[in-house]
Amino acid sequence: MTVRVEQFNCSPLIQDALFDCGRSAPRSIRVPSSGLSPNAFSMNAPATLSPSSLMLAIESSCDETAAAVVTKDLRILSSVVASQNELHERFGGVVPEIASRAHVQRILPVIDDAIRKAGIQLRDISVIGVVTQPGLVGSLLVGLTAAKTLALVLDKPLVAVNHIEGHIYACRLAAGRDIFPSIGLVVSGGHTNLYHCRSATQFDLIGATIDDAAGEAFDKVASVLGLPYPGGPMIEKVAQTGNSQAFRFPRTFIKEDRLDFSFSGVKTSVLYEANGQPGAHSQPPALTEARIADIAASFQAAVIDVLVTKCRQALRRFDCKTLCVGGGVAANSAFRQALEELARRDRIELHLSPREYCTDNAAMAAVGWELYAEGRLAPLDQDVVPGLVRKSESESAASTT
Repeated sequence: MTVRVEQFNCSPLIQDALFDCGRSAPRSIRVPSSGLSPNAFSMNAPATLSPSSLMLAIESSCDETAAAVVTKDLRILSSVVASQNELHERFGGVVPEIASRAHVQRILPVIDDAIRKAGIQLRDISVIGVVTQPGLVGSLLVGLTAAKTLALVLDKPLVAVNHIEGHIYACRLAAGRDIFPSIGLVVSGGHTNLYHCRSATQFDLIGATIDDAAGEAFDKVASVLGLPYPGGPMIEKVAQTGNSQAFRFPRTFIKEDRLDFSFSGVKTSVLYEANGQPGAHSQPPALTEARIADIAASFQAAVIDVLVTKCRQALRRFDCKTLCVGGGVAANSAFRQALEELARRDRIELHLSPREYCTDNAAMAAVGWELYAEGRLAPLDQDVVPGLVRKSESESAASTT
C-alpha cells in the first residue's frame, strides 16, 4: 500500500502521546564522565513478551518513507509507504538531498498513519525497530532520529535493522515459518547480493555486483530507450510484446564459477544497439515501438539468465535446498517464472518475497524481532552505516577458489 503524503491529515496523535508519556514518566539519562561503554545508552533489556506484543518498524534508507506495526508472532497490522517517485522522476534517479528533505516532511505523518491503521495507540508499542544500514546517509538519519526520539520518550527498547537482511526476511514473513538456512538473493536498485543465510540473523556475503546493480541497470536501460522512471516496471511492461531472442546481449560471468555479478556490459551493449557505437559509419535503425520492445525483452532475458544461473551455482556450492529472493527486481514476473522453473527442475524450496514487500517497506524490518530475542538492542548513540554493500577485491578473488 503506497500512501501519498498529500493524503495525510496529520492529527496530534503522536504529539499528544509523546507529551503524555513524557509528563507521566519522566526520566534522566546519566552520561558517564569518561569512557562510554558500548551499552552506555542501551534501552531496556529483553523481557518476556506476549505473541501480541507490538513493534513499530521504521524504514527510510532511500526514497520511500515507511512505517509498519508488526506483532511478535509476525502478524502485520499495518504497513504504510510514502513513495517519492514523483519527486525523482525528472532526474531519472534518486537525488539524495531531495530524498532526505522529503523524509523529514513525511516521517511523522507515515508513523501516525501506521499507528492509526493498526488500531492502536502509540503507548501500546513494545519495541521500536529502525533500518540503520545500508542506504543514503541523510535518509537513514531521518528514520533513526525519529526512532531514537520515540524510544527515549516512550522508554522502549530500540533495535537496529539491516535493510538488506530485511528483504530476505520478507520471504520468512510470507512463509509463516522458519526458512533458514538458505541461499538468499537481494536484487534491487542498489544491490545485487548473494548470501548464505545460516539463520534469520546470520548472513554471509558470498557474491555481489562489481559495478551496477540489476535494478540500476533496468533504470539506465529504460532511460536509453526513452522510457520513464522507475525503469524496472516499464522495461517489464514493454518487454511483454518483444522478442527476447532478437538480440544476444552479454551475460557476464555466466560461465564462471564466481558468484559475482556485473551489469555494466549489458547496459553498454543496449546503449550501442539503440544509439550506435561512437565513430561508426552507419546509424542504427530507428527506435520504433517494436524495436524498443525487442531490446527491452532481450535485455531482461540476459539479466534474468545471469541471476538464475548464479542462484543455481550458490545452491550447489553450499549444498542448500532453499532459495529466498527479495528486492525490487524480485517483483518482475518473468524473473519469478524463471525462478519457479529453477525450483521445479532442481527440486529446491523457493520463497519469493510477496510483490507488495519487494520494494522498500517497513514490514520487512520485522526481522528486528529476531534481534530482540537475541538481546541485540541498539544504544541511543546508535549511528547509521550508509553506502552500498559490495565485496572487496580479496573477497571476490576468494569466491572463485
